[in-house]
Amino acid sequence: MDRALADRIVEEARGWVGTPYRHQASLKGVGCDCLGLLRGVWRGVLGSEPETAPPYAASWVEADRGDDPLASAARRHFVPVATPLPAYVPQPGDVLLFAFRAYLPAKHCAVATGPAAMIHAHDGAAVCEVALTPWWRRHLAHAFRFPGIA
Repeated sequence: MDRALADRIVEEARGWVGTPYRHQASLKGVGCDCLGLLRGVWRGVLGSEPETAPPYAASWVEADRGDDPLASAARRHFVPVATPLPAYVPQPGDVLLFAFRAYLPAKHCAVATGPAAMIHAHDGAAVCEVALTPWWRRHLAHAFRFPGIA
């Protein structure tokens, strides 16, 4: 694992703490949503984004259309963590995707800062670092690493 790169990812994510929530935005200190945070961390650490995010709904609960667009995009640009989720221990810089119902696609993402904490953006609050509580662990659907860390 490239510890220096993981530390840069966490440092960049922490630089977004306090940024207000703005749906589909990705501008540090001005506004972002959870995907905008992840996009901003990518830009801050790796440079240009690998693709443009399409428009997406603000709702976390959408009908299952048989696809999982957030997970599909993550698979294109990040490295899936090989450890099965029940045994998985988040490492600094890991990208976490959450599904709020087992039958729904992932609709939320965060950056792990260690095995028990993450940084995320959510409606009604500024970007913050929070505990990776049992509730969040139950809803964890996918885990990835930035290219160059795995």
